[in-house]
Amino acid sequence: MADSKPKSTKPANKTPPKSPSDPAKDRAAKRLSCDSNSSHEGAVAGDLSALEEAFRKFAIHGDTRATGKEMHGKNWSKLCKDCHVIDGKNVTVTDVDIVFSKIKGKSSRTITFDQFKEALQELSKKRFKDKSDEEAVQEIYKLIEGKAPVISGVTKAISSPTVSRLTDTSKFTGSHKERFDPSGKGKGRAGREDLVDASGYVSGYKHAGTYDHKVQGSKEGEGNCQPTHMSHLVFFITIETLLQRYFGLKCDISPVFY
Repeated sequence: MADSKPKSTKPANKTPPKSPSDPAKDRAAKRLSCDSNSSHEGAVAGDLSALEEAFRKFAIHGDTRATGKEMHGKNWSKLCKDCHVIDGKNVTVTDVDIVFSKIKGKSSRTITFDQFKEALQELSKKRFKDKSDEEAVQEIYKLIEGKAPVISGVTKAISSPTVSRLTDTSKFTGSHKERFDPSGKGKGRAGREDLVDASGYVSGYKHAGTYDHKVQGSKEGEGNCQPTHMSHLVFFITIETLLQRYFGLKCDISPVFY
């Protein structure tokens, strides 16, 4: 006998397929979830301390993949500099690097928050020598609590010897040298094109504009101009005589001078 029971059919899956996600968005969502989870845990066990909050802010500075639970050596140095842990006398940049290398693991490149507190404890002994160990630790905590990375001025242009050499007009040669005057100011069109000099003087003449002063002179030196006037008269008389003798030309130049 044939089985007359109807066969059961599986319900169709109406869940829409997942769309391919952006890896960058996934990382950002993961980071936000970690932040929310850590804040939730803090709400249960008490809010995060100001010191730990500062640690997390510096830990994620400049790194979009950081979770805030570990800190690199570069950010550790920035924290010590921005929070004035480094004073240049008791604590230097070298001291900060040495402590970081001492606290972190041999194969690790980062430190955790607990290791961070150990490093501060090491530096507090040098930073506050006149205080007890507990007071020194509390003082160095106060320097960091509530602080955030300083970002102003980090994009300031740095003068480079190469750039200075390339922009020094006194060292330009060839056609580039002709485009600037001795003070370094551009000549404009005169430095790009050959402009015709219609002054009547040859190129490179250094006494341009002094002819009238030499010939006519001032009122005080009128007597000094008479010999020059007479020499011109003698010259033209000689020319007149030569023209009459050799070419039979007659010209009277006396109205020019008298």
